[in-house]
Amino acid sequence: MTARITREEIRHVADLARLELDDEAVETFVGQIGRILEYVATLESVDTDGVEPMSHAISLKNAFRPDEPGEHLDNAEALANAPEKDDRSFLVPRVVG
Repeated sequence: MTARITREEIRHVADLARLELDDEAVETFVGQIGRILEYVATLESVDTDGVEPMSHAISLKNAFRPDEPGEHLDNAEALANAPEKDDRSFLVPRVVG
């Protein structure tokens, strides 16, 4: 099976995404997405009977550290790199009217 994508499909998806593509970009995407679809078609031909689904290709383990209280920054250290601050807090734009 040959996976194909048309220029019209590329333009349609671009319109849905509110993207303006010139003819050169459309041709580029036709080639690139066409190759991706051909690769996916190749993957679909692989026999996966008896293969258990997995969420990751390799075994992962979270490396959590114990949640223990520690030293905290004093006010001056915490505010040292703040772009806007007063004597005791960060200043941020008002977001609620």
